[in-house]
Amino acid sequence: MNWKITFQLSVFGLIMAIATISLIPEKVEPIFWIAIFIFCAYIIAKVVGRRHFLHGFCVSLVNCIWITAAHIIFYSTYISNHPNVVKMSSEHPLLPNHPRLAMLITGPFIGILSGLILGLFCFIASFIVKKKATAY
Repeated sequence: MNWKITFQLSVFGLIMAIATISLIPEKVEPIFWIAIFIFCAYIIAKVVGRRHFLHGFCVSLVNCIWITAAHIIFYSTYISNHPNVVKMSSEHPLLPNHPRLAMLITGPFIGILSGLILGLFCFIASFIVKKKATAY
């Protein structure tokens, strides 16, 4: 497992965590994520020798930590720019009065789901992208 590349690629998650607080609207966010997933899949396929899916999955899990933490810490600013989050929080079946706790619980599930998607992107990219040549 190449933890260095995993943490380096997770910086995109940190940037998105900060950017989604007030800069990137909800409707445009998926476009950014698709671009990030394609880029990460390309880099992982180019640099990593094996376990492409696992690397993509781990990048998304680290991203989940960055994003959940940023959205909880800057909750007031985040919800003022994301009205759908307020609606979803109020309709949460278990924690309608505790939106930050709901985010803390929901965040890892979103991280796992996005990890499965990024892992699949990485797996597919591993068949398309030629590996970086190593000098002996």
